[in-house]
Amino acid sequence: MKATYWHQLDNSSVQCDLCPRRCRLRPGQRGFCFVRENIDGQLDLTTYGRSSGFAVDPIEKKPLYHVLPGSKVLSFGTAGCNLACRFCQNWELSTASTADLLQRKATPSGIAEMAAYTKSHGVAYTYNDPVIFAEYAIDVAQAVREQQLLNIAVTAGYIWGDARADFFASMDATNVDLKSFNPEFYRRIVGGRLDFVLDTLAYIAHETQCWLEITTLLIPGLNDSDDEIQSLTQWIAAELGTSIPLHFSAFHPDNRMQDLPRTPLSTLTRARQIAMDAGLRFVYTGNVIDDEGSTTFCPGCKQALIRREGFQVLENTVGTQGQCSACSTQIPGLWST
Repeated sequence: MKATYWHQLDNSSVQCDLCPRRCRLRPGQRGFCFVRENIDGQLDLTTYGRSSGFAVDPIEKKPLYHVLPGSKVLSFGTAGCNLACRFCQNWELSTASTADLLQRKATPSGIAEMAAYTKSHGVAYTYNDPVIFAEYAIDVAQAVREQQLLNIAVTAGYIWGDARADFFASMDATNVDLKSFNPEFYRRIVGGRLDFVLDTLAYIAHETQCWLEITTLLIPGLNDSDDEIQSLTQWIAAELGTSIPLHFSAFHPDNRMQDLPRTPLSTLTRARQIAMDAGLRFVYTGNVIDDEGSTTFCPGCKQALIRREGFQVLENTVGTQGQCSACSTQIPGLWST
């Protein structure tokens, strides 16, 4: 299918305008993401209407802790990515250089109907980064909204311009991976630029109605120092607000980073305390067993409101309007459809 976000150059070449890479492509060339191709002088999204698979997941797995706790979402993705994270845990999809993985044909209306049939509360665009199939995701999102269900993006936020505005206008909630607060880490380990991701986070927080949560995967020796965590969390508090939920997630060896150890629980609890000292009110730990780090507490009376075990919600006393059951303090999030 013809892509939306591009413009013509000379001699049948095109420039993709989806992400900060701004790939310039001659006929027959594909972009860094591999799924956007110059076909006869026009940019084509080669994965439109094709999925690498579906699953019904707890919404907590995205992770989203302030959106319909305990609900289920239909998850799907395609292939390819516009970043090159050395630690990617979905590398089979994100680095795919062939369409062999995309065996399932999936129309926007078909995905929306599948979500309704499985009694899901929404559709999550995940597995690989949905920004690279933005045109497809936006069309699916429109069909999902017609079913009165939520649209949820799990993304690294490496998108810009008109594509960014259209994409996040179509989403009701998103979790954005803020992979580090070090530009050099982004350049060497991720293959991108930090400033564009920070700009996307500020855009979502201040220019859209899309609910935002953030995840940072802490990798031993690379992005887990006190100074970096302090800088990251102070930036979130100052630029995005203290109510943005932040998830610190544990690294495990994978892909091209199998020589590093797993992240210990002590690192996550230390990071959580630094974040709370910076003023963040909702800080969580992930990929570990941590009762306190998986619980939502009222910032007013400190009452435990949502208790979780893994991806399972054990108790939820937040009111349908988001109020604390003990003191009526408003807890930010999406608590009802």
